[in-house]
Amino acid sequence: MRDQGRFTNRPVVFLEKITMGLYLILMGVQGAGKGEQAKFIESTYGIPQVSTGDLFRAMKTRTDELAQRIQQIMAAGNLIDDDTTNEVVRERLSQPDAANGVILDGYPRTPAQADWLENYLNSRGEKVGAVLLFEIDLYTAFKRAFGRVKSSKTGETFNIYSNAGGIKSYTWEESPDKRFPPRLVAIAADGEELARRPDDASADAIIKRIDTFLKTTQPLIDHYKRKGLLKVIPAERSIEEVSAEVKRIIDAVK
Repeated sequence: MRDQGRFTNRPVVFLEKITMGLYLILMGVQGAGKGEQAKFIESTYGIPQVSTGDLFRAMKTRTDELAQRIQQIMAAGNLIDDDTTNEVVRERLSQPDAANGVILDGYPRTPAQADWLENYLNSRGEKVGAVLLFEIDLYTAFKRAFGRVKSSKTGETFNIYSNAGGIKSYTWEESPDKRFPPRLVAIAADGEELARRPDDASADAIIKRIDTFLKTTQPLIDHYKRKGLLKVIPAERSIEEVSAEVKRIIDAVK
């Protein structure tokens, strides 16, 4: 560099802005609307949703060592341990489409998994940006799960209690021998019979899932509250209102 006719040995420093990825964790009882908000975040910010449930299901068709180990655990009816779960998540986060961040749904489930995730992201120069907890009245959560039906043609989800705009009619069909609870039969405006998730058909199963969520998630909520990462979002409002708050929170932490 020239300085008044002389050359100096001072180094030239180029400043480059470092952009971190956007790593978000979604939490909420079933029916809180996590799925809709995950789609919104995915389309708005261009980062993929990562569901451990989907990852484990994908292992059923794989033949590698990790997949076989998970298949054995699941076949025995056991819960997948933290170390194995973390290994599956690490594999997914190493994929090219996750380089700029992900939306984590269903993970972490324990403070130990949360600690592992923090250390792993730190090793990559990254961190969790925010933990979004979608809070909803439990009775509303039950109705959202029990009453939801889906179009196999479009993938659109409706609800007989709260989002019946695309439903032409619905009835409760009794079991011929009365051995099973009545079956919800919902017909779309175009005549399609809308599908219902098998695990939504049982009120007892839904209540059990809600109870399990409450028992297992509270330690994780406390964990992220202590770290100042927890953002509580009232989720009983319209999808659009919730999405607007989600965007405001994410834009503030980006």
